[in-house]
Amino acid sequence: MPNTDLIVVLDVDTRAEALDIVDRCGACRWFKIGSQLYTREGPDIVREVIARGKQVMLDLKFHDIPNTVAHAAAAGAALGAGLMTLHAFGGRKMIAAARGAVEGTGSRLLAVTVLTSLSDAMLRDELGVPETAAQTVPRLAKMAVESGAHGIVCSPHEIAQVRAAVGPDALVVTPGIRPAWAGADDQQRIMTPGEAAAAGASMIVVGRPILKHPNPAEAVDLILKEMQA
Repeated sequence: MPNTDLIVVLDVDTRAEALDIVDRCGACRWFKIGSQLYTREGPDIVREVIARGKQVMLDLKFHDIPNTVAHAAAAGAALGAGLMTLHAFGGRKMIAAARGAVEGTGSRLLAVTVLTSLSDAMLRDELGVPETAAQTVPRLAKMAVESGAHGIVCSPHEIAQVRAAVGPDALVVTPGIRPAWAGADDQQRIMTPGEAAAAGASMIVVGRPILKHPNPAEAVDLILKEMQA
């Protein structure tokens, strides 16, 4: 069984809520701070989570001109974010600029390929992408890693295709994870923690099944056990 890390999502509105989850989920070392919390609390929340001895995935999905993304990536690295996300659709020059900005720091870049809330029909009918997600993801993943991304964010159902496209060393980080005891919510391409770990995910990202659980620490425990089963 591969060694797969769990990243707990801090999709809450306040510093107090976020730090309470961090404290209650002590068995987990990685926490994801996204647009919801970061926009409300700013960079200080990243510093505070790191000060508790944890590592942060800063999930702001940078997507802009190369110079702007390079400066944003440099700012995230200066904060101490261990992982940062950017959109693969930003292209080679944008990804390369971000990689140059974090080179020599402890920060690694993850390219987001196709959001897990998008179905094949939505890709085709709403976004005009003629490929299926299973075709689009490895193509974007290969381009992103060649351009300097350290890893890929993709649905767990695309882990095998991504590995084939980028090789064994790139990180593969998978949202769309739902334990058997949790509902699917708005995710379309989901897998259980055990299935994703067995498929070779480097890290799995779990939010609502932990945040909605009456005891988040127990939910973390159940997920960690499921990955080791």
